[in-house]
Order: sequence, then structure tokens, then C-alpha cells
Amino acid sequence: MALELVSENKSFGGWHKQYRHFSRVLDCTMQFAIYLPPAAMLGEKVPVLYWLSGLTCTDENFMQKAGAQRLAAELGIAIVAPDTSPRGEGIPDDPDQAYDLGLGAGFYVNATMAPWCDHYRMYDYVVAELPALVEAHFPVSQHRSVAGHSMGGHGALVAALRNPQRYASVSAFSPISNPCNAPWGQKAFTAYLGDDREAWQSYDASVLMAKPQGLVAALVDQGLADSFLARELHPEALLAAAKDSGYPLTLRQHEGYDHSYYFIASFIEEHLRFHAGHLQKEA
Repeated sequence: MALELVSENKSFGGWHKQYRHFSRVLDCTMQFAIYLPPAAMLGEKVPVLYWLSGLTCTDENFMQKAGAQRLAAELGIAIVAPDTSPRGEGIPDDPDQAYDLGLGAGFYVNATMAPWCDHYRMYDYVVAELPALVEAHFPVSQHRSVAGHSMGGHGALVAALRNPQRYASVSAFSPISNPCNAPWGQKAFTAYLGDDREAWQSYDASVLMAKPQGLVAALVDQGLADSFLARELHPEALLAAAKDSGYPLTLRQHEGYDHSYYFIASFIEEHLRFHAGHLQKEA
């Protein structure tokens, strides 16, 4: 697959780059960002943290707002940030142009319902197609971790829970932890997957964590001033599932913090160090 360089910026001795490519899985052109630390510039194969962003976001939000490059450079970790849904001419969008369905709201599932099923296969894209592309074109290893925020936190947890052999660790900020019982999740799952709630469960982190296929160290941070906490996020369901199954989940709750990138920037260093520790064990 050919990569088209969109932009590049030197950062902390490494490089932040944006690329465009055609995705066979999504049947459209996609864009992603990658931060390559100085070690990668010297030819060393470095591990990768995949970052999945939330509703309305693109590949740019995390890279511009989280302040992760300095420590990623120090730790020798590459960061890859994909877009949050397919985009472009002919890609279906919510007819009401709502922010929580369609463009920018792929929910990291493989849609099975029309008109979404021809393009909205973000689960396969972030779990398989994009990592294969990254590993073929950049000096990175097959040691991977995954993280995300909100809808992306849901995506990261689901990816790790369904593929424990692929990831050394998983973390999330303010994830949609129990989408089967949250308005955001119910709306997206009904559109993308249909009315069969059993099909929804394979994309619900709380359901998956209750009966894990394997164990991946997990860190979740939740702000207690988050306006979406009670209605959409349900971290209590994730914690209950982990307690029932003995899953290695650390869930931290923080007074005063909201759903924004101010929250992410405040604790991203701890998440990067968490992943670095587990990636080093894999190496």
C-alpha cells in the first residue's frame, strides 16, 4: 500500500508525520499521524502505542493537545493516531448531521447494517490493517499497546480484550465502558449492528471484561467532574466486571477533572510510563 506524506514536523528530536493512504478495509482514503522518536530515526525498531480518539476527533487532536511527544521521545515509543471514521465523497453520514453517528463517530466496530457496512469497519482497520501498514513502512516492532479517550477508550479496551495476544497493555481516559447501556452506544450500535443486542456485546468492554479471553494490564482514568460520567461512561460497570473476573484493571477517579484534553494532558505521562513498562517486558 502506497503512503502519501501530508505533513511533517520535527519534535523533541523525532518526527511527527501525517500520511494518507487507501484503505482496502474501509474502501476509502484514510489519514493517520505517527510520532517517531529519535531512536527510530537511528534505525532502531521501536514499540508502538496506538491512540484511538473520541467523537468528532481526527488524527490531529491527540498529537496537538496531549503533549505526549517529549516523553515518547525519551521512552523510545512511537505513537500512531488514526482517524475516527471513514471519510470522503460517497461515505455515508448521519442524515441529521448529528455528531455522535457517521463521520467522526465510527465507534471502532465492523458495521453489518446498510448503508454503513460498506465502509464503517473501523475495528478491522485499527486492529489489523493499520498496524500491518505501519509495521511494513516504519522502523517499529510488533510490540504494541493501545490507548484512547471516550469513544476511543471504548475502542482501545475492546481491541485489547478481544485480542490479548496483540497488545502488551491498554489504557483509557473517560471510556464509554458499557455502551450497551449508554445512549451514545445504543444509538451507534443500533445503526451499525442492528437490533440484536447479542451482537452488541462483542463490542462492550464491561461484557468482555467479565469473561476475558486473556489478560492485558489495563489502566483507566476517569474525571469526576465529567459531564458525561453518569449518562454515557459507566466506569462502575467496568470495575464490577473486573472484580468478578479478577481482571488486572486499575481504575482511578479524579476530583475536579472533566472530559477534555486538559484532563488527558494532566495524566498522559503516567499512561506512557505504564505502557513503556509493559512494552519493555514484551521486548
